[in-house]
Amino acid sequence: MVAQQDVLLSVKGVSKRFGGLQALSDVGITIRRGQIYGLIGPNGAGKTTFFNVITGLYQADTGTFELSGKPYSPSAPHEVARAGIARTFQNIRLFGEMTALENVMVGRHVRTHAGVIGAVLRTPSARAEEAGIRQRAMELLEYVGVAKYADFRARTLSYGDQRRLEIARALATDPHLLALDEPAAGMNATEKQSLRGLLESISRDGRTILLIEHDVKLVMGLCNRVTVLDYGKPIAEGEPADVQKNPAVIEAYLGGGH
Repeated sequence: MVAQQDVLLSVKGVSKRFGGLQALSDVGITIRRGQIYGLIGPNGAGKTTFFNVITGLYQADTGTFELSGKPYSPSAPHEVARAGIARTFQNIRLFGEMTALENVMVGRHVRTHAGVIGAVLRTPSARAEEAGIRQRAMELLEYVGVAKYADFRARTLSYGDQRRLEIARALATDPHLLALDEPAAGMNATEKQSLRGLLESISRDGRTILLIEHDVKLVMGLCNRVTVLDYGKPIAEGEPADVQKNPAVIEAYLGGGH
């Protein structure tokens, strides 16, 4: 039995339909604080749709949500970020013409207090806050391993470093839950190993992570708990070793003849 105070995110009974397509049907997860929680499934299983629901890009047809024990209503993405959930996307969404440092500073602005007037008038408090944002952004670039590219335009960074930069920008919002949508997509083996080390560091430093990933080996070696979706429905949930042996999971990935 999981103590209520240990639960960071509780989602129950989520369904989502797009016209004649039932993308999600009665999906729920319970993520404890400090976990690295994996969400996997074959292509078209509904993983990204579920991510989009809990981060405010889609509105669920049904479902209940609690964050830190309180009712949570996924709304506009910036409100979701303020509530404590930050995410990355399958396709990199950096501001390509801005520097790496500026990209992370943008993420940090969700926690600012100066407001438009203070920013326009450049009041002392606004300048001090901006300096703090810059310093924190540099710390995060160092943390993810791309500080040497702080003044480079984001589009000039390597693919793996752009992925790291996206994670730094998400961390700039000070999230309770870091939701990563296929962060290892397109990475080579060396980059994936480096990514795994970064995610382990983030977890050790007290962040909770929700991870969608097609690389099952990475998920099984990294996550504390895993839910498997197939055709929009949960077919297994548990510790990685148990999920790997689940007949429904094996059939979903390999087909019934294997």
